[in-house]
Amino acid sequence: MRAVYPGSFDPFTAGHANVVNRARGLFDEVVVLVAVNGTKHPTINEQEGAAAVRAILPVEWTSVTVVAWSGLTSAYCRSHDVGVIVRGVRNTTDLQAECQLAAMNQSLGVPTVFLPARPELAAVSSTAVRALGTLPPSTQP
Repeated sequence: MRAVYPGSFDPFTAGHANVVNRARGLFDEVVVLVAVNGTKHPTINEQEGAAAVRAILPVEWTSVTVVAWSGLTSAYCRSHDVGVIVRGVRNTTDLQAECQLAAMNQSLGVPTVFLPARPELAAVSSTAVRALGTLPPSTQP
């Protein structure tokens, strides 16, 4: 089964890399779907974001592809034969928001699988990393 892991990834963090790595163990292929969320005040466009993610992911992760996308995640899934959306959740606030999105995507025919953050990565967010102006010490899973 193919899975998609969507996000703005501005920047891609160690937590994101960990979710991708864990999803690799669950699915035959993982597509990291890089999109720009205008409400998050992006610093890069989706093409630049996709290139940045590709540069971070280990080359031996051959079951992972990175794609820039500007539409709905469910539309990508339907047009590219992707069976499930993967989302990482760090805390209950994330879970509440993600459950709303998951319900919408389920109504559009695409289920969501949640992967909880590792405790040591739960406090890291792209917003916090941008505010600090630095990347976490490691973006490895």
